[in-house]
Amino acid sequence: MPIVVPARAGDTAEVRFRPAPWHDDHPDRLDLDRRLPPDHLARRIAAAVDRLDLRPLRAAYGGTGSAPYAPALLLRAVLYEAHRGCHRPAQWHRDAHGSDPVRWLLRGCAPSRSAWYAFRDRLGPLLPGLHQQVLALALAAGLTPGTRGAQDGTAVAANASRRRLVHADTLRQRAEHLAQARAADARGAPLPTRPAWMAARPAGRRRQQRRLERAQERLDGLQARNRAKRASKRKPPEKVVVSLSDPEAALGRDKEGVYRPLYNVQVVDDLDSPFVLAYEVFAQPNDAGLLEPLLARLRAALGRDLRVLLADTAYAGGADLAAAQAAGVTVLAPLPQEAKGGTYLPKGAFTWLPSAQTYVCPQGHRLVDEGATAQRRSGTEAVRLRCYRCPPAHCAGCALQQRCTRNPQAGRTISRSEHEGLIEALRARMATAEAKEVYRLRRQTVELVNADWKEHRQLRRFSGRGLARARGQVGLIVLAHNLVTLLAEEAKAKALKATVANPLASAP
Repeated sequence: MPIVVPARAGDTAEVRFRPAPWHDDHPDRLDLDRRLPPDHLARRIAAAVDRLDLRPLRAAYGGTGSAPYAPALLLRAVLYEAHRGCHRPAQWHRDAHGSDPVRWLLRGCAPSRSAWYAFRDRLGPLLPGLHQQVLALALAAGLTPGTRGAQDGTAVAANASRRRLVHADTLRQRAEHLAQARAADARGAPLPTRPAWMAARPAGRRRQQRRLERAQERLDGLQARNRAKRASKRKPPEKVVVSLSDPEAALGRDKEGVYRPLYNVQVVDDLDSPFVLAYEVFAQPNDAGLLEPLLARLRAALGRDLRVLLADTAYAGGADLAAAQAAGVTVLAPLPQEAKGGTYLPKGAFTWLPSAQTYVCPQGHRLVDEGATAQRRSGTEAVRLRCYRCPPAHCAGCALQQRCTRNPQAGRTISRSEHEGLIEALRARMATAEAKEVYRLRRQTVELVNADWKEHRQLRRFSGRGLARARGQVGLIVLAHNLVTLLAEEAKAKALKATVANPLASAP
């Protein structure tokens, strides 16, 4: 018989969950318990999940229909699987019958495949809140100050074929063929012809129509973004394509240089502890403009802003530095290197005079401010620039003319963005010995996290389709990692406290 889970303070309703088949003294559970090592990962996951407030997860159940399985048991099993690199609900279903640790965690429950898929989608939106709970426990226990982080990003393949990309004409033709087939289905008439790509049954064709509609919405958005780019970055409309398998996925080159549907995974690791402070998944092939939403995720997870962030070169741009400054975050990141061995003198050869608000050329001549313009830089990002020109009279007789400008009659020009001061401040910070020493920690922390995720958590290709499921998969990896880390750091702190209280206890 179903049981009623007692309502806790703040619960809005009682939900009836199925009781676990194995009670504490059940022979099967006792047999598995004897075979499970004392420090087994499954035991640590179970103990850590007991620390969480799962009221939001229980409230996600409507209380109608057949009684669901207790979500705490399912969460334990899913986190154990995620930490082992098993991300597919179909694998969870098999392990519920064939894996001793998973059976021990589930206490004899054996959910169907559909129940595992439904639980994955139900859990996904709640993972940020659970992640915040773990960090709150770590901060309250003094296990980390949570003030310094290191960022890294990586491209992960979407669960979609790289060969099934279509442009507007193909999408329109398929929509027309599918509409004709759906009309024949409504009349109960057989199809005169059926293209190889079309589903064989009416139910399959209904699902195809929904996917085509999502793909058309995504393609319309990509076309609008493409039109908003500056001319040099704009693609011909027929070159803008979308994935039919996963329309939300971005298209770009992965770490192996393969052009495919993918998602951009960003993670911020704690510099002062093994915790992961924040994560986010974006449907964007590059990192431009992503620092502001990543800082927002950090603020939500920690309850305040970070103080120092070690980032890669992609976040050394003006707009990202401006977002960091607004949040009170000091960014340490290497700036892109100016091209060496080029034909003309680089911008770095010119000196900026803050008091005069102008540049001085290598020959000592001041440039003239010619006013501001707006220019699109990365994608559709608009940057305000001021243009400075060296008077042609100076360029005409200059000894550096051949190395400085191809048009001395017009004079050499230099542009300065509205965020140039932030970039110069970053360059000055990165030139200090202290910043260089701190930045070395990035290689020892967050870069190892991404390597661990790909090698040991098998995060090379997402198991589900769509941005929400990609975020959920990364969220499970982070939550499992942080829960295991919480117990380990608490044990270290307890041992240290005991050693300080009784130094002779640790003496040989």
